Amino acid sequence: MSNPFAGQSIERARRTLAAQLKSAQLDEAELDARTLISAALGLDLTGLATQAARPLTAAEASRLAQHAQRRIAGEPVARILGTREFWGLPFRLSEATLVPRPDTETVVELALEIFRERQASHPPRVADIGTGSGAILLALLHEIPDAFGVGTDLSLNALKTASNNAAALGLADRAAFVACSYAAALRGPFDLIVSNPPYIPSGEIPKLSIEVREHDPHLALDGGNDGYDAYRALIPQAAERLAPRGALIVEAGQGQAQNIETLMRGAALSLDRPPKADLAGIPRAVSARKMPP
Repeated sequence: MSNPFAGQSIERARRTLAAQLKSAQLDEAELDARTLISAALGLDLTGLATQAARPLTAAEASRLAQHAQRRIAGEPVARILGTREFWGLPFRLSEATLVPRPDTETVVELALEIFRERQASHPPRVADIGTGSGAILLALLHEIPDAFGVGTDLSLNALKTASNNAAALGLADRAAFVACSYAAALRGPFDLIVSNPPYIPSGEIPKLSIEVREHDPHLALDGGNDGYDAYRALIPQAAERLAPRGALIVEAGQGQAQNIETLMRGAALSLDRPPKADLAGIPRAVSARKMPP
């Protein structure tokens, strides 16, 4: 099959790719086209503009055709590029990690709000349960210069990815990673425990977009029959490992916040604020504290 980008100028190739993505009924076709051609050519937006009339080399046209084929097949741009920005930081991805999403930044925002209220003289200890790429943990360590953090995950591949991200961000000396189920291998006490656990009901996974159901790891998506299996396991473990006045912050799916709060109360945690909503107005970050006896 001939390469549709062969011999085209950079600008013409960008338009061709955008038209292909639109025909495939993909959202954000123009943005995806700019991002993919930028990656294929190794140029930033300025470079794309200043070299718009330059013809693509054969190698560039080949790379762009491969990117286009993968995107049209439903693979997310972040998977094609192997990286995603979260909290303004670059994170490498692997097949064992979720693509970090803007909604999850709500967890970071709430954790920082709670941290800034604390009155303690010691450096804070943070745990991220189900760390994946390490996005939540490393965003917090980036914002809290004296904090030390531990990320857990069942997947050794995910932990390797998170460890590599910590090194790339200059945070390796303040981050450790442990393979275990939720918080089982941790001792505590922790000032902050954060988590974006799997919360999609098993029966809903086949209905998810192809970008998610075919490319995100199901281990990080599947929350059991009702979507709460991870919360039922995680919340009691976290409650045992929190320091007095320490806080647990978890991401919630749409409509789940109230039931999560019930599970937190059942673990003798105190609810001192409403869930924090994401940009769509969905209660996304749910928190509770461990009060002193």
